Amino acid sequence: MSEAMDPEDRKIITLARSARARNGVTEGAAVRDETGRTYVAGTVTLDSLKLSALQTAVAMAVASGAQSLEAAALVTEADTAADADRAVVRDLGGAETPVLVAGPDGVLRETVKAG
Repeated sequence: MSEAMDPEDRKIITLARSARARNGVTEGAAVRDETGRTYVAGTVTLDSLKLSALQTAVAMAVASGAQSLEAAALVTEADTAADADRAVVRDLGGAETPVLVAGPDGVLRETVKAG
């Protein structure tokens, strides 16, 4: 990861990467709310429920009372964040919320806006 990256952004990428590795899932995600609290999640794949890691992390934030998001991080093998992932971040954080997309190695690939 870039040394110039904001330490709080580096932290959520590290948390997302850890969730992915610890749970053995395809993606890991972390979001930071307006108070600086973080919520970490992995992909949920059940017969009756399928959620991406970012959808799960945002749902955890909402369930914990978050009113907005400052940033989101996604660790994935995909090239970018899916439209549905950006949409759920946008729903809580707004169109300008940055979504940091990193590879499984934790290296930041791109930063996209939720909107």
